[in-house]
Amino acid sequence: MAPAGSPWKRVSVVAAVLTLLALVPLAAGHGGDIVTVSDYPFATPLFGLTHGFDGHLFVADAGAGIVRLKRGGGDLFAALPGVSDMAPTLLGMWAITGGTGPGNPQTPTSSRLYWVSPFGAVHEVANLATFEETVNPDAPEVNPNPFDVAAYGTHALVADAGGNDLLIVDKNGKIDWVATLPVEPTPTDNVKSLFHCPAGPPDICNLPPMIPTQPVATSIAVGPDGYFYMGELKGFPAPTGKSKVWRIKPTARHARCGSSPDCTVVADGFTSIIDLAFGLDGTLHVVELDEASWFAVEVLGAPTTGTVNACRRHPWTGAFKCVPEATGLVEPIAATVDWRGRVFVATHALEPGAAEIVALP
Repeated sequence: MAPAGSPWKRVSVVAAVLTLLALVPLAAGHGGDIVTVSDYPFATPLFGLTHGFDGHLFVADAGAGIVRLKRGGGDLFAALPGVSDMAPTLLGMWAITGGTGPGNPQTPTSSRLYWVSPFGAVHEVANLATFEETVNPDAPEVNPNPFDVAAYGTHALVADAGGNDLLIVDKNGKIDWVATLPVEPTPTDNVKSLFHCPAGPPDICNLPPMIPTQPVATSIAVGPDGYFYMGELKGFPAPTGKSKVWRIKPTARHARCGSSPDCTVVADGFTSIIDLAFGLDGTLHVVELDEASWFAVEVLGAPTTGTVNACRRHPWTGAFKCVPEATGLVEPIAATVDWRGRVFVATHALEPGAAEIVALP
């Protein structure tokens, strides 16, 4: 995962919508409680979660591949170990595998973009690692770690958490980069607190108050306005309250967010953003992995709880107002919204034998 270094189904739009409207929800909420919708035995870790046009939930289970959830369980839709996310289209599905950067195991299928047929056949479209090695928009470190993918017409948008950038790939595998997110100074107080400074290790406790911090681009979503929305996690020193949501013009190419007019911050104050998902009503759902930061989860192995926030944009000012819609979630790592507006979240996502998909009330 990024902080540690971290495609056809020929159905008409009308047919797809009618199918969806005929579906009964996977689970019904009771008394406003969060409800588990599947006890499928995931191999873990889980990373991505999405709704297909057939109405099913699909889960990126890096230990096995793309899992399709059904009533009473699920099945392995596509064998693709290392998968970190997938994005459905009417004719199939984009999928990506995680990185080959420092700290990540390298495999022959790492850092790739794939097309997955309606029958689960997997076809490689592009080698994202090679692009990072040769182009490297966010020089100097070479650290490919594609983490999130979104469909955009006939193209795929890829958030590369290691490369700190947004890539766009066409159906023929041609890659270009849309934007990079900036390295910014952030406070070191959170990591010092996690290590109980001043009694903690000197290399942590003696850090200056602020140090440069990698953005770690963990999430990409296409908004109802057609703009690209990117969420950042913020790398070491794992600050709290410093993660942002960026809005990027769809026409942007080679933009340096932080200085380019093609990028603006539309929401901030988050901790360790790990996913973004839009509902049909325009609500942006922002997933925070852990309120104590990703460092508590991935380095210390002591997760607290994470949060899913609902962000709504003012129709006149364009400003987003965000409020928590679910708190106390353990390792929430991905969210998706169905056609009825129900939010589903992958939780306990990094724990073997404990990962599950829940529906928010």
